[in-house]
Parts: sequence; structure tokens; C-alpha cells
Amino acid sequence: MAGILAWFWNERFWLPHNVTWADLQSTEEAAFPQAEDLYLAFPLAFCIFMIRLLFERFIAKPCALGLKVQANGPQKAQPNAILEKVFTAITKHPDEKRLEGLSKQLDWDVRSIQRWFRQRRNQEKPSTLRKFCESMWRFTFYLYIFTYGVRFLKKTPWLWNTRQCWSGYPYQPLMPDLHYYYIVELSFYWSLMFSQFIDVKRKDFGIMFTHHIVTVTLITFSYVTNLTRVGTLILCLHDAADIVLEAAKMANYCKCQKLSDLLFLTFAVVFIVSRLGIYPLWVLNTTLFELYEALGNFPALWVFNVLLMILQILHCFWSYLIIKAAYKAISKGKVAKDARSDVESSSDEEETVPRSKAPHSTIATNGTSGANGTNGYLTGATCSEEH
Repeated sequence: MAGILAWFWNERFWLPHNVTWADLQSTEEAAFPQAEDLYLAFPLAFCIFMIRLLFERFIAKPCALGLKVQANGPQKAQPNAILEKVFTAITKHPDEKRLEGLSKQLDWDVRSIQRWFRQRRNQEKPSTLRKFCESMWRFTFYLYIFTYGVRFLKKTPWLWNTRQCWSGYPYQPLMPDLHYYYIVELSFYWSLMFSQFIDVKRKDFGIMFTHHIVTVTLITFSYVTNLTRVGTLILCLHDAADIVLEAAKMANYCKCQKLSDLLFLTFAVVFIVSRLGIYPLWVLNTTLFELYEALGNFPALWVFNVLLMILQILHCFWSYLIIKAAYKAISKGKVAKDARSDVESSSDEEETVPRSKAPHSTIATNGTSGANGTNGYLTGATCSEEH
């Protein structure tokens, strides 16, 4: 085990030439980032998750009900033992052949069976109330941490001159405010890593999971190697757009569509300017060029830059989806429906299926689950982009 740890913490990988871990040990005169500090993030992540549960129940939920956010979930499918067995044991999305067989067995028309399966799938989806509470929690956290980050960074020299990120590196003492900023951000993303399995599921779950892994890895990596100055720039830059996004989603859940549209377009501008403009010209420029000029080359530097480039690739993908949604909003005068909507509505393919029989009396419903949807617009990337 000692040999493995020695290999993993090889100074030639992690640190510039002629620098050792002993040089970065904290003393009474100056404190430096220590890898063991990161263990604080796990109990703090649990505390953040518990605070979230209390916030959603005692603050977000009353606010949602006061704003008349829809509390009920999607319309429930009428109990039917045969269809329930197919749904739970065979498939949640029956093909045309199975639909025809069920139609003959139950003496229902195909469209009524499709509606039953759609409603049954939607029963497992979260209510608008739950989604509002989740967005309000994220909005509150992002607003707090972004405000804290701005107040901290405006007092630092590296906000105005990125070359200051490398002045005296790696012998840059760890300021208490910077330590707090880093640990809280890392704890929040660890809480998201765990809670994403119980949070509202969206179609870009895999991409967001990748994003959280990259973010946690970047925060951890930059802390261990004392690349915290540029790390604070990255954290603050990413939090800016998320505030507007969550505000847009809350307005959407409240059915304030004009406000939601305006906030979404604002979010699109902030996201694209910050992620496709400021991030590469400000952050990547200093990590790819200024850092190399100041310190030369060492392996950890390239690993750090590879992670930053992966983040930029995600930015480009999300920007494409945001621009696509914004174009629809402008060209049609309203925002398009959420590409990741958690509630299904009547699909075009249903309209093409001929009715083989008259509707059965027990399925006499003209409602669709779309009426219980979010009337959303946010695309797969924008709805859940955390960073």
C-alpha cells in the first residue's frame, strides 16, 4: 500500500521541477492546501443535502403553493390488471404488434391503450411542485455561492490580471476565504453526485453525470496542486449562468411564460458569452499559455488542461442546444417544449394509428398527460446544466 501511495503521489507528476510535497506542508507562518482537507467535503455534502431537504419542505414548498404551482402529479391511469402486468413485467413501450394484441384481448381501441401506457409512464414522473422545489433550492445555492465568489474575487489581484494566478506558484498561501469557497463548492457537487439518482430524471442524465465527475475531479485536482486561484475564476464564471437558468425554470413552473421566455433568452446570452467567450479567452488562455510560460511543463499541468478542454466540449454541446431552443423561441414567438420534459404528451405517432374499435366505456377520457406537463422549453442541456 505504501508503494502504491508513493507511486500515486509522485512529485514529478504533481508538482513543478524542484518542488516537493515537503515544501508545501503547512506551517505556523503559512497554510497550503492539503489533500486530507478534502475529506471535509463528505460530511459537509451530507449536511448540504439535509439542508436541502429542510429548505424544500419548509421554504420552497410553501412558496410554490403560494405561487399556485401545480401540486398534483400527472393524471393516473385507470387500474387494469392485464395492462399493468405488461407494463411492469414486459415493456413500458409496447410496439404496434403488442398493441394490436392487447386491443383484441381487452376490446379497446389501440389509441386508448396507448393513452393508458402514456399515463402509466407519467405516473412515475415527478410533479411540477417537486421540480419547482428542486429549482428553487439550486437557485438559492447558486445565488449565494456566486455572490460570495464575486465578493471574494473582487479583492484579489488575479481577477483583473490572470498572470497573478501563477505569481509565486506553488508557494501561494491558502487564504481562509478561498478554502471555504472551495470546500463548499466541492461539497455541493458531491451532494449532486449522490442526489442525481433520486432527483428529477432528464434525458441528458448521462451527460450531466459526466459533467459532475469532471467538475469534482477538477476541483479536487486543482486544490491538491494548489491551482486554486484559477479554480476560483472557473467556479465563479460557471455559477453565473446557473442562477438565471433556475430562475427561468421556476417562472416556467409558475406558468409565467413571458417572464420564463425572457429569463431563458437572458440565460442563453449569459451562458454563451461566459462559456464560449470568457472561458476560453480568459481561463484557457492562462492555463494553456501563461501557466506554461511561468512554470514550464509538468504532467499535472496537462491533465488539468485536458479536464478543462473536456469541460469546454460540454459547453459547446450545450450551447448548440441552447441556440437551437432560442432560435425556436424567436422564430415562433414562444419557446419550444422542453426537450427533456418529464411528462409525455400525445405523440404524432398515435395520430397515425387507426382506431380498430370504438373506445371502451371504462376509458372514456379525453385528457392527455400533456395538460399536466410543465409547458417547458428548456433543452436537454439547459434544463440541468450545473456547470
